[in-house]
Amino acid sequence: MVAVLVIPDGAAQPLRRGAPTALQAARTPVLDALAATGEVARVAVTPPGVPAGSEAGVPALLGHAPARALGRGWIDAAGYGVPVPKGMVPWRADVLRDDGSRASAGMARMIAAALGGAWTHGHRLVLFAPEGSAPAGGAGVRIWADGARLPRALDDTTVMVAARGAAAGCARLLGATLVVPPGATGDVDTDLHAKANAAVDAIERGARRVVVHVGAPDEAAHRRDARAKVAALEALDAALLAPLSDAIAHARGTLAVCPDHGTDPLDGTHDAGAVPALRWGRGVAPAGPDRMTEAHSAGAAMRPAAWPLHGAARVEAAA
Repeated sequence: MVAVLVIPDGAAQPLRRGAPTALQAARTPVLDALAATGEVARVAVTPPGVPAGSEAGVPALLGHAPARALGRGWIDAAGYGVPVPKGMVPWRADVLRDDGSRASAGMARMIAAALGGAWTHGHRLVLFAPEGSAPAGGAGVRIWADGARLPRALDDTTVMVAARGAAAGCARLLGATLVVPPGATGDVDTDLHAKANAAVDAIERGARRVVVHVGAPDEAAHRRDARAKVAALEALDAALLAPLSDAIAHARGTLAVCPDHGTDPLDGTHDAGAVPALRWGRGVAPAGPDRMTEAHSAGAAMRPAAWPLHGAARVEAAA
């Protein structure tokens, strides 16, 4: 029986009195129908002591929660297909403006050239340094700390459908099969129809677990654009959840929807609090509230990060 998990990156956010969250404001009839006939819960997706982000939430949802912060350089190199020279360690760096917001891709390329040709994608850099040393940064360059590495714990029966980026990198390092559909950008302009087609194809080819990552809600929130975050969730509902739920019903499988963390569109920061999630399909009895929002799920059962995909309480820690 196939289990499918849709990860709307950063879709959750903190509750504020008098201001609806994106999940509350979005018109999501498919998500609402799944919630009304499935199980809605809260999920502790960010492991204790680990910063919130896809590099923590995605492995946790895949059943391998990091026990400490992961080395983001390894994840980015794997996610973007950047070769790592022998004896070198990849380091993630961000190019930021004075106010802390993301710099332009052009500015990042200029700084990368000044640093000796670092690899770039948008505001992101991957720098290399020999084992045991750290790369030299510069003004406006935030270098992420090195950290733990993910184990190769999955096989090709788990398929990740995602754009190039952190989710793709985590999946590759864990050993899952990565599918990057044409038009998958990791941003608000991503081709959701292509992702839906890729997921349905994986189901039909016999994958045991299919994970679909959508970065649009997170990217909109990082730009501090609450309306764009709502629009991203509405597009996900119509273009991805609608065809996927039909395919899963036909295959007599299960479908879960769970953010990998929250992202606050007020200030663009990640949130490590529990997120609303649901499971629906074969063997899942209706339980909990009838909508998957922060407010509706506030009193719902708390589940571990492995629950949406595995339906189990077990979470294995990555050293």
